[in-house]
Amino acid sequence: MTNLTELSREILEKYEEAGRIASKVRERMKSIVKEGMKIIEICEEAEEAIRRMGGKPAFPCNVSVNEVAAHYTSPPEDERVIPRRSVVKIDVGVHIDGYIADTAVTVCFNPDYEEMVQTSQVALETAIRTIRPGISISELGSKIQSAIERRGFKPISNLTGHQIGRYMIHAGKSLPNVSTISFRKVREGEVYAIEPFVTTLEAEGRVTEGREAHIYRILRRKNPKMKESRRLLRFLERNFRTLPFAKRWLKRYGLMDESAFTDLLESRCLMAYPVFIEASGEWVAQSEHTVYMSKNGPIVLT
Repeated sequence: MTNLTELSREILEKYEEAGRIASKVRERMKSIVKEGMKIIEICEEAEEAIRRMGGKPAFPCNVSVNEVAAHYTSPPEDERVIPRRSVVKIDVGVHIDGYIADTAVTVCFNPDYEEMVQTSQVALETAIRTIRPGISISELGSKIQSAIERRGFKPISNLTGHQIGRYMIHAGKSLPNVSTISFRKVREGEVYAIEPFVTTLEAEGRVTEGREAHIYRILRRKNPKMKESRRLLRFLERNFRTLPFAKRWLKRYGLMDESAFTDLLESRCLMAYPVFIEASGEWVAQSEHTVYMSKNGPIVLT
């Protein structure tokens, strides 16, 4: 990882611009999402807003409802809608020349879960107040966990915040939302996405992999036998590098060749991100900001 204190003003401005766009899109989506709205409309509106503002999506917009904690984005022709009285996590990522800002908000249409949603925001604010150069990752996780449990809720133990690198959403260190044993520390110049996931006290407090997967990324740069597969892989490398993408995007470019796509998956040129579901079926809330660590503490990009 390159230390931000060593980066040029130009690179810092790219992080800041990605953060400005991500913040604007997050707030826009928060204001327009409604019960009964098609999920694919939310995904595509968020991604198009990012492009209109001069950025590129760092990953497909995630719209994860109720017990789905993360990684749901619409496949092509998705007919699913936002249910009535639901809890909806909207997670967007923006990059400028590979420099990424990642942010999320939970929209609550069910009064029974408003305090849980507020708790995820309180936990995020606690983490931002706590994080600083030199703090141990274990101490930060303990503070986040305490903030959640004091309000009568439970953190998701196996979903974490994460260090961010150029063209890498998950780079290096993780930031658990629970107390852990770790000797790793946060350093000046690093960029992190901080994202507490909160569920009910009755929940298991962990996620399992669901059967669906609609987000993909390049895993290995091999040379497939099929001509169509090679063509598709070259396109993916050129346009997304190591960043995740959706099948919807390939259809947008007129490149959705199912046989070539299946070939790339089966040959492990591509990997799929499964949808994450709370293990006991309890509902989940999420709040997220991206920060970079100055010598004086965190600077919130989003």
